[in-house]
Amino acid sequence: DYVWAVARIALGWVFLWAFLDKTFGWGFATPAERAWVAGGSPTTGFLKGAEENALGGLFGTLAGQVWVDWLFMAGLLGVGVALMLGVGLRMAAVAGPVMMVLMWAAQLPLDSNPFMDDHLVYAIVIVGLALADAGATLGLGGLAIVRRNPILK
Repeated sequence: DYVWAVARIALGWVFLWAFLDKTFGWGFATPAERAWVAGGSPTTGFLKGAEENALGGLFGTLAGQVWVDWLFMAGLLGVGVALMLGVGLRMAAVAGPVMMVLMWAAQLPLDSNPFMDDHLVYAIVIVGLALADAGATLGLGGLAIVRRNPILK
């Protein structure tokens, strides 16, 4: 149980950190001048870089659109918080894999493997964490209110 709890928290941090760095531009993946709070678009860099890929035309048209930026950032924050706290894992098990599969598709064809990469592994692990009830250990998933309300599980 503790291994799955630590995996849940670690993966939650991956999502939450991506949200924080893209929002504030702390200089890891996002420089300060391209931060969301500075008027930058959190989706432009990744999606514009995908324009030469198999589905690049589709994803390139989405790059920088305000509604795409908001959905992407809400997804990063929501999945990250859900995984970190161990609450809402069922919703995270839908939203997280959708985000991961879309990012995987934007990169096709892959450079180092015919079909498998970290995006698909993350998607599988998120679903597994929800199915394993990983929020109950080292998280708030064991609280009575969460147990009584399926939407919080």
